[in-house]
Amino acid sequence: MFVKKIGIDLGSSTTLVCLPRKGVVINEPSLVVFAKNRKEPLAVGEKAEKMLGRTPEEFQAFSPLKNGVIADYKVTQIMLSHFINKAIGSFQILKPEIVIAVPAGISSSEKRAVIEASLNIGAKNVFLIKEPLLAAIGAGIKIKQAAGHMIVDVGGGTSEIAVISLGAIVSFASLKLGGIQMTKAIIQYIRKKYNLEIGFSTAEKIKIQASEQGFKKSPQKSAQALSSQKETANHSQPTTIKVKGQDIIEGLPGTIEVQPGEINACLQDILVEIAQAVKNVLQETPPELSADILEEGITLTGGGALTKGLRETIQSITGIECHLAPNPLFCVIEGISYALKNLDVYKKALLSKKPMF
Repeated sequence: MFVKKIGIDLGSSTTLVCLPRKGVVINEPSLVVFAKNRKEPLAVGEKAEKMLGRTPEEFQAFSPLKNGVIADYKVTQIMLSHFINKAIGSFQILKPEIVIAVPAGISSSEKRAVIEASLNIGAKNVFLIKEPLLAAIGAGIKIKQAAGHMIVDVGGGTSEIAVISLGAIVSFASLKLGGIQMTKAIIQYIRKKYNLEIGFSTAEKIKIQASEQGFKKSPQKSAQALSSQKETANHSQPTTIKVKGQDIIEGLPGTIEVQPGEINACLQDILVEIAQAVKNVLQETPPELSADILEEGITLTGGGALTKGLRETIQSITGIECHLAPNPLFCVIEGISYALKNLDVYKKALLSKKPMF
């Protein structure tokens, strides 16, 4: 298959890959499992996730990205190579151009690491676009207008908050808070209150159930389908959530039941911190753009935007109406897909081929 362009949303929890005219072809966890003292991975992505928490001690699971940037360079290269090979087959002969989403607050050294990792696995050129711009494009916002738009993209490892006008970011904040931190907060809460140890995957399921917003990993979901899912989830939401884990005191398997409300309450501090950052960005925004945002509202994107209480918390602290973007989990990758179709235009306007020192 002749492919010259590839788009990648390289996230702390999930990596998505898209191709021109094909859309999203990879949507898998950013995970790699190794056996100790072995260089070749045992599993990557979905296969690695199924092994998470179930492997013997000689197996190790790695999440090569932390807070939206590369934490383990070599493992990131292995993961990227695996996903690209899976998407287009061997690319040793044909060297594609790759577009990658990066946090708005990425440093020059972090930017260089992303570019070098991609070049070392065989990319011809690597272009970086800041995530808030992509999320806005994927949410259907016309970013080149002379008007202020505010985007809050809550991902796995970071929350990107930005005011956009005329195709550029006017003011922004990049928080090292997202869905992963929320899941860890649930693990700590269950351990502290119920003396029950649970794994990351179990806590992730609890978070989704407590949010009363069931969703599937499908980039093709329409706004109407997502809304329908929410309504179904709200009507079928159980009064309690059954949680299975290991009793810390007895050391034996145990089961408890928790209320969705108490799970939502344990996440409130994180939601308030995100909302306070939104307020701080608004305070740094020029008055004319602030007026536009007051009229238009704040757009929420990313998987974390589905967390129950986030929209209400931001509205309470800022006094500005918030709305969930269509397909919030896929706004960034949809923005990348749009950029791939218009790559020649975006090369000059939004993309950075070389790290800025």
